[in-house]
Amino acid sequence: MSETLFKRVDYSLSKLLLDIEQGEIGLPDIQRPFVWKTVKVRDLFDSMYRGFPVGYFLFWANDGIDDSRQIGIDRKQNRVPRLLIVDGQQRLTSLYAVVKGHPIISKDYKETRIRIAFRPQDGLFEVTDAAIERDPEFIPDITELWSGKMGLHRFIETFLSRLETAKGTDLDELERETIADNINKLYNLQSYPFTAMEISSTVDEEQVAEIFVRVNSKGVTLKQADFILTLLSVFWDEGRMQLERFCADCLKPSAVGEGPSPFNHFLEPSPDQLLRVSVGLGFRRASLRQMYAILRGKDPDTREFLDERREQQFEVLKSAQQKVLDLTNWHEFLKVLVRAGFRGKTMITSENTVLYAYVLFLIGRYDYAVNSYELRDIIARWFFMSSLTGRYTNSPESQMEADLGRLRGVRTADDFISILDGIITETLTEDFWNITLPSDLETSSARTPSLYAYYAALNLLDARVLFSSMKVSELLDPALRAKKTAIERHHLFPKEYLRSLGIEDVRDTNQVANYALLEWDDNISISATPPSDYFPKYAKRFRAEPQMWLRMLEHHALPEGWDAMDYFSFLDKRRKLMANVIRAGFSTMESRS
Repeated sequence: MSETLFKRVDYSLSKLLLDIEQGEIGLPDIQRPFVWKTVKVRDLFDSMYRGFPVGYFLFWANDGIDDSRQIGIDRKQNRVPRLLIVDGQQRLTSLYAVVKGHPIISKDYKETRIRIAFRPQDGLFEVTDAAIERDPEFIPDITELWSGKMGLHRFIETFLSRLETAKGTDLDELERETIADNINKLYNLQSYPFTAMEISSTVDEEQVAEIFVRVNSKGVTLKQADFILTLLSVFWDEGRMQLERFCADCLKPSAVGEGPSPFNHFLEPSPDQLLRVSVGLGFRRASLRQMYAILRGKDPDTREFLDERREQQFEVLKSAQQKVLDLTNWHEFLKVLVRAGFRGKTMITSENTVLYAYVLFLIGRYDYAVNSYELRDIIARWFFMSSLTGRYTNSPESQMEADLGRLRGVRTADDFISILDGIITETLTEDFWNITLPSDLETSSARTPSLYAYYAALNLLDARVLFSSMKVSELLDPALRAKKTAIERHHLFPKEYLRSLGIEDVRDTNQVANYALLEWDDNISISATPPSDYFPKYAKRFRAEPQMWLRMLEHHALPEGWDAMDYFSFLDKRRKLMANVIRAGFSTMESRS
């Protein structure tokens, strides 16, 4: 018979809340943005009031922490909870916030309270608003019932007296009895029964995730980052809050008069993504799975969880996170992406590529003291290569583990640059440029990395938009936002024209080699006109600037006589020319070696 991985534990609501207050159960979400809508909280209390089941809780025993304390400099050192909540956090947060009157944090990080109203005459629950606040038939905030400010009997009598005064008449005995019974029933929700499944501390995070999926009717899955963020909440909640505030600030630019902000046009990071960067910098690890054991203080030899080891590991993490969230580091890294020719998140096909480039940037900056100018160039080259080749698309953690492994033994800035340059060179071979890359461009996928690398190359080459005096980099600037996009992808062989030739499959008509960047009004003007008709017309714009015209044709990879070519022959030739342009753009960031 196989070992049972959990045990069932029954709780009353009052026991659950007491265990939270005493630190037995960890409820980290009370300190971060509340996810549920208030109407869901109302419905939760309504279901409990009517005696309906409202679900179970899934706890995970946290072993070896009897005398532990949270890490941090806060004077209030809380005991580390014995139980971590895996499933049911929003329900438990709602219950604690309403019954105990504890404020929650709104999405904009403002402290507020959840106020639920109750009408004793018919047992109706509502979210409190201004009208309900004035309605004498409602208890506007049910938290008052459990606050201890007055006994239950006095609370009922006070409500009845206020209601009779507002109505201007006495209530009959049946009305008074109904109201008193319903208030008493609401008060006694403290005894509402809950069931929890407590998973053994010997169970690892993968088994916990499997248990969660098997018992969760919604088919929700747990990610490795969920476990790490839970550990942060338990052992270093301030650290998780720092991550979340940084991510929130990335969404909005600073207002006039405010200080600098992490807001940017490349990435809207999540806390677990920035945690991944901290782990990479602090521990030279890409796998969050390994971090679970590290941050619980697991000794690799004895396999025991030691408080001292855990505190040491968290100190490493704290130092790394401080560097990751440093605004100077963050903005200097964003310049790396610009140096690589990228102009915004629309050009980013892999967020992992951005995150891992940031890891290497910080390692170069702090561990090897690489000169800022050289660091920007080498990481820009690395990012361009990684993005172009989809280096971190499949098995990203394994690939980054291998890349970090190549840095073991590196001692100097020169060695750091040499190692990265070596990987770049062995990746971007002659065969890659001449065979693999043209083949990668044979696609109709709108989000192919090679196409965005081509746009990045146009930025690096200071290229102009086709048929325009404006530069590609100017019109790809994400700060330029209008009702109509400044620049559009144009079908060089318009789809309607190709349809007249019998070419209708979108896998053919939407080949990336059939796209060129035009200003939107030129794109509209060309419409379905054949290239042999519109191309000579637009060429006349540059009769006085023949050199500019020749550079434009080169940058946009247009072979001589392309407008009269067979469509598929054109695609084949243009792919090779686009690969040449990408290589030329990349060469503008040539290494010093």
